[in-house]
Amino acid sequence: MAKAFDFLTEALRRLPGVGPKSAQRMAFHLLQHDREGAEMLSRALYQAVDSVHHCALCNTFSETDVCELCQDEDRERSLLCVVETPADQMMIEQTLTYKGLYFVLMGRLSPLDGIGPKDIHLDKLISRAADGVVGEVVLATNFTNEGEATAHYISEMLKARGLRVSRLARGVPVGGELEYVDAGTIARAMLDRRDT
Repeated sequence: MAKAFDFLTEALRRLPGVGPKSAQRMAFHLLQHDREGAEMLSRALYQAVDSVHHCALCNTFSETDVCELCQDEDRERSLLCVVETPADQMMIEQTLTYKGLYFVLMGRLSPLDGIGPKDIHLDKLISRAADGVVGEVVLATNFTNEGEATAHYISEMLKARGLRVSRLARGVPVGGELEYVDAGTIARAMLDRRDT
């Protein structure tokens, strides 16, 4: 095979969940059946890499120095929600229930993978949270071991600075049937129960 084909296959393998066979199938498809799509993908990747960077305030992806959400005057400036990724931020926004601002870590603490506090912009988060405007920080990291450790670490740092810190609730999913929900989720829902 041509070196260009091998290079394309290796580039496609960098995508999450794409193994060698899948990358090869994608490369064949693009070159054999969808050259227009391949050119569009090439232009889109180049444009995104060239123009998308981090928001100066919340650290999410943005094409401007300060993203649209941070510029929105209707957002509640005293609320700051901390999430791991821009995808997590998007999911919370889709619920239409949160009207505050965000800080996107772009990861989570994972000592085994060599990811420490500096790698997830905790210094920038501390500056943002302690700006005198933020009154509550909502920790919305994932409920994985790393997400929990990250939330705990951030919580301790922010509480030491006198900030109010809350954690995203968890429990039985809407529409879920108890017999199909894992025991850990039911246990947490029981511990976090509230008055009706």
